[in-house]
Amino acid sequence: MSVQLRARTIVLTLCSTLLATAVAALPARAEGTARAAWEVKGPHGSPTAVVALDRTDGRPTLAVRREGRTVLEPSPLGLVTEQSDFSRGLTLAGRSERTITGHYTSPTGKSRDRVTRMTEARFRFRTADGARLDLVTRVARDGVAYRYVLPRNHGDVLREASAFTLPTGANALLGGYRADNELPFTRYDSAASAPAGAYMMQGLFRTDGGGGDGGGASGSDGDYALIAESDVNGTYAGAHLTHTANSSTYGLSLWNDEPIVTTGALTTPWRAIVTGDLATVTESTFIDDLAPASRVRDTSWIKPGPALWTWLAGGKEAGQSLAAQEKYVDYAAERGWPYEVVDAGWYFKTDAWDVIDPEWQTDSWMPELVRYAAAKGVGIHVWLHYSLLTDPVEREKWLSTLSRWGVKGVKIDFMDSESQERMRWYDDVLESTARHHLMVNFHGSTIPKGIQRTWPQVMTMEGVGGEEKRNNTAVQLASLPFTRNVIGSMDFTPGAFHRPYRPNVASDAGELGLSVLYESGIQNLSGTPESYDARPEARRYLEQLPARWEETRLLTGDPGRSAALARRAADGRWFIGGTFTGAARTVDVPMRLGAGRWLVETLTDGPSGLVRETHVVRGGGTLAVPVVADGGFAALACRAREGRTTCEN
Repeated sequence: MSVQLRARTIVLTLCSTLLATAVAALPARAEGTARAAWEVKGPHGSPTAVVALDRTDGRPTLAVRREGRTVLEPSPLGLVTEQSDFSRGLTLAGRSERTITGHYTSPTGKSRDRVTRMTEARFRFRTADGARLDLVTRVARDGVAYRYVLPRNHGDVLREASAFTLPTGANALLGGYRADNELPFTRYDSAASAPAGAYMMQGLFRTDGGGGDGGGASGSDGDYALIAESDVNGTYAGAHLTHTANSSTYGLSLWNDEPIVTTGALTTPWRAIVTGDLATVTESTFIDDLAPASRVRDTSWIKPGPALWTWLAGGKEAGQSLAAQEKYVDYAAERGWPYEVVDAGWYFKTDAWDVIDPEWQTDSWMPELVRYAAAKGVGIHVWLHYSLLTDPVEREKWLSTLSRWGVKGVKIDFMDSESQERMRWYDDVLESTARHHLMVNFHGSTIPKGIQRTWPQVMTMEGVGGEEKRNNTAVQLASLPFTRNVIGSMDFTPGAFHRPYRPNVASDAGELGLSVLYESGIQNLSGTPESYDARPEARRYLEQLPARWEETRLLTGDPGRSAALARRAADGRWFIGGTFTGAARTVDVPMRLGAGRWLVETLTDGPSGLVRETHVVRGGGTLAVPVVADGGFAALACRAREGRTTCEN
């Protein structure tokens, strides 16, 4: 090629690039004279994000529409650093767009195989003095998300201007914010009527203002928006929602309003709006889809499954007794449960409250228990206070020793913070546990926020007022499938039939159904062996729980009032759990399992205990199930065929 031709080619290429950039920078539409706005559309059936910039004061906003209806009104965007205010006075310098597709598998969660397809748009904003802020948006079939990117350091981040303005008339299901994310959820007739205060970053809003009637999970049951976040790590802090009385806007605050310490370029976590009909939101994996890909190459050692959790079955005394723990191991082995979890107390010396030195095996009976359990095909998980893992040297000592003993997982407790410093601690512990092939259950913790995609050894997290609480309500049981458990695996620890404090105390069937209704990579079953033996039908059902779920479907629901979910095992059987608030009645549950005839075994409450009945139902039909007051049910469904009378393998 001649020099002249090469030069001409370069000039034409540069011109094309500049033209494309200029076109991308043009507004897709103008909203009157007040704002310039740009639409971001995802795959077919997706919501639409609308990014706008006020022409007078340069304030950016984001709105969300779905099928012509408003999900989120224009809501403030931006952040403020020590050196620059990126919440106003902005101009658009350029815009680009691309399609993101991918596929990944997850050992935990609502489904194993995940396919992602999103439209990503990047808006390059500048302040009057030339400082640059990029707004990155993503739109998928089940949600809209955005994050901020600072290409260079502008000092510590002081606050975010991010907020969410709901349509007038939207109602809300909100939980007050606390460091351990364990406060209960409350229904509010309107988003504006919620009291002023702080709320967890898992608020659910019905944006069309409908009240819900407990009906089916079809597209006709309204528009919902779950506000959450994803990809939170030690470069930032956790966030929560803040509300001013009589306002439909919910702001976003960082941990204790502390500045985010930055040393260079910064990418913030995703601010996500999971949206669609109720089934779409409940079944969504959007929060995981937004997170970085797995950092664990070899995941063959990560094996989910049910566990016998002994804390509610015997407490600290059981935790300090080898003989008691061996009996629990025996019981788990008889049930076919792959794990037993030893909680607090096991690593204290018998004659004092001093912690053992993990390198001295003579101080602990744990190695002997691990060997005993392994011979019976049961793996041991152990409880640790997080403070044992704060010092890098001590952390390595503990985790390497537990791995050498053959312990399969650790339950780490009492972090009780979402500060930037604590998120850095999570980063360090996650790297260490992955290196030592230890599965993880975090208690007294943040909520998953995409962590299970990036670090798949995280089997479950608390961040919920679970079975050990004494103040749970039936409303809480019917709220969690649509809020906390949408975010990721949840260690509610169901199955404590012996506990007099559970809200469904009159419904063993409802308690049994929670083992399916709530997803957890390690489903910690919290009852006593005696309570299971006294309920042979419940024991039989729990013995069949699979290690993980292939697919999840919402059958029916009304957040805070009712929920029934079906989860498919690898062998094709569907396990079903339901919970319902209010008076005793018969509920009609749609069978959204697929075409054909289904054999369904239901477990409901009878006058003398659990009652198992068999029904044949066509896919798409309904199943009439009797439930007691504030009760529920469990069921198992399989393909009906000639001569088949049970779904038990």
